Parts: sequence; structure tokens; C-alpha cells
Amino acid sequence: MDTPPTVVAWHALAAARDPAGLDALLDEDCVFRSPAVHTPQVGKALTTAYLSAALVVLGPTLTYRREWYAEDSAVLQFAADLDGIAVDGVDMLTWGEDGRITEFAVMVRPFKGLTALMERMAVELQKG
Repeated sequence: MDTPPTVVAWHALAAARDPAGLDALLDEDCVFRSPAVHTPQVGKALTTAYLSAALVVLGPTLTYRREWYAEDSAVLQFAADLDGIAVDGVDMLTWGEDGRITEFAVMVRPFKGLTALMERMAVELQKG
């Protein structure tokens, strides 16, 4: 299967570390899920805030290593480095018929990496 257009768009956005493209990529009712927050974050505005912060925090060292696709979804395995703390995780994307992301879920390990990520994300989110 070829790389789905939604995944191509996400990779371009992540490589540029420019959240401006999120408006066109996210569905209005997009849901963001993360181990760092206890409840789903519903709506384009909240999803944009979290993904924008992640692009700042993880972006400089974010590397996608493996990917799996279905017709309306993908799992993207990634690695990043937060000041010497290795972070491994997956982004799970689901999109609608129009190609806009309807759900963006993140899973991160190890716990030390998740903790470091949560601290840095909190700082970025406070800026927004």
C-alpha cells in the first residue's frame, strides 16, 4: 500500500515543524488522546494546541522509524531524544473520507521519557 495522503501531509508538517498546516489537516471534531492527559481532548483547537506543543518539544529530534497503514488509519512508530532521555512511541491517526484527521492518539514509553515529555509539553502549552 502506498503512503496515504494524510500521512504524507502529517510527515511534511512534522518535518517543517510548522503547525500552520494543522488547520487544513484536522477535522473540526478531532479527538486527541495521550497518556499525559486523563480524558480525550475534543475539538480542532485543543488538538492543534497539543500537536503544536509536540512539534516544538519533539520536533528537533523526532524520527519516524516504521509505519503501518489501513484505508482510514495509520500507526507511526517514532523515536526522539529529550536532552539525553530516549523517547519511543507511536502516533495512531484516523481520518475521514475527506482525509482530515478525526483522531490522533499518542502512546509513549518509557515512563521516564513520558515524564520528561509531560514536563516540556506543560511549558509549551502554557505559552499558547
